[in-house]
Amino acid sequence: MVILRYLKHRLKRGRAGMRSTIKWLAILLLIPARWTVGGEVKRPKILGVAHMAFYVSDLQKTRAFYKDLLGFEEPFSLKGKNGADRIAFIKVNDYQYIELFAELAKQDGQLNHIAFYTDDARKMREYLASGGVAVPDTVGKGQTGNFNYTIKDPDGHTVEIVEYQPDSWTAREKGKRMPEGRISTHIAHVGVLVGSLEPSMKLYRDILGFGEFWRGSSSGRVLDWVNMRVPDGEDYLELMLYSKLPPPEKRGGKNHLCLMVPDVEKAVATINARPARKDYDKPIEVRVGTNRKRQANLFDPDGTRIELMEPKTIDGKPAPSSTAPAPSSE
Repeated sequence: MVILRYLKHRLKRGRAGMRSTIKWLAILLLIPARWTVGGEVKRPKILGVAHMAFYVSDLQKTRAFYKDLLGFEEPFSLKGKNGADRIAFIKVNDYQYIELFAELAKQDGQLNHIAFYTDDARKMREYLASGGVAVPDTVGKGQTGNFNYTIKDPDGHTVEIVEYQPDSWTAREKGKRMPEGRISTHIAHVGVLVGSLEPSMKLYRDILGFGEFWRGSSSGRVLDWVNMRVPDGEDYLELMLYSKLPPPEKRGGKNHLCLMVPDVEKAVATINARPARKDYDKPIEVRVGTNRKRQANLFDPDGTRIELMEPKTIDGKPAPSSTAPAPSSE
């Protein structure tokens, strides 16, 4: 309306005003639709979980957990200023990694960040900005050669957006470093602690387009989990609800990574038969979760939970979604 009033004023000034008006109209026609009133930025695709990153107190011990016990390989690492390895990249498949940061844990326990990959990081930045999400001014390339940047979710978790590039280190390793003996070939989901459900839903559901497909409660009285699938793939985010935030040293059992396995009992038997099992002093139990899928939990040397889970329920029938209310967080 302000622009229309200004153009009307210019027209009243005669021929000079007409020339100025034409100039203004030409400028307005050049403005992209997303900048105009009612314009909308289309969301690029969000294809899946790219990685989950953890702080580790002893990189060598944690490497042994993922490589010797779980059977993964490490295609590359990044060094810090002191020349020692700072970040180790554990490969699950060509699109999914586990990142190990040899740094002191911060306020979110052992969790460093979670990451999702898109087909267009630059457009995703514009889209997020149009939705009121704080984003960096530009999209740069990380040290491994992929476009990436981070945002914060309502609970303060760092969320990385990644676009894989054909000249990146991950592309260089495509089809490599995926041994047959690795315990899983797919990260099914990542789980993070959430204190207030609705703000998370506004970001992940309303802005990012994640689709809720299941809610779970262990007690039946209060909601514990909300599962949100990425809009353009099968991977999902598990929101771990709480009424009282656990202390940092206890959060590793909540913030977690889930590896899909076709048969949990066989996976556990494989792990138990490996020489590295003697260095893992915790029992590994197979149980049926609230979602009626068989699963088993392992814990890395810092207590971060790695969940092994089967893709289907024990009888093939879907687990009913909980109607319990979300907890009120402190």
